[in-house]
Amino acid sequence: MTQHSVEQRTMTAEAANTAVLAAVAKATELGIRINVAVTDPGGVLTAFLRMPGAFLHSVDIAIDKAYTAAGFGFPTSRWPDLLAGNDALRWGMPQRPRIVTFGGGLPVRDGDALIGGIGVSGGSAEEDETCARAGLAALGLDAA
Repeated sequence: MTQHSVEQRTMTAEAANTAVLAAVAKATELGIRINVAVTDPGGVLTAFLRMPGAFLHSVDIAIDKAYTAAGFGFPTSRWPDLLAGNDALRWGMPQRPRIVTFGGGLPVRDGDALIGGIGVSGGSAEEDETCARAGLAALGLDAA
């Protein structure tokens, strides 16, 4: 018999909400207002929170950062190095819908399994990534 399927792990709803709340707590500590999104491994939104007063246009950016990190399996902050020296990638990748090529998105891994992505938008790229890392830390996970 031929196997036609594989199992894929994903975050629980509770874990996704824990990560979102921890990212918001870190943003509060930093004095910034953010949007934070968590996706499953396929980039489908599973949890989201917009802090009062966070930039409206950062809603989609946060979601797309989580989508990009889940889809590629590495932090969105790695894109500038990957794009450097490759004109085709440098011009092409940022033009792809929903691909974010600056910091603030992290893959969520449980051991070797990619179980989702987290994206934050509202502060600087560094502040956004700090908040995303806080979301992972609340789950006892490390950033890639």
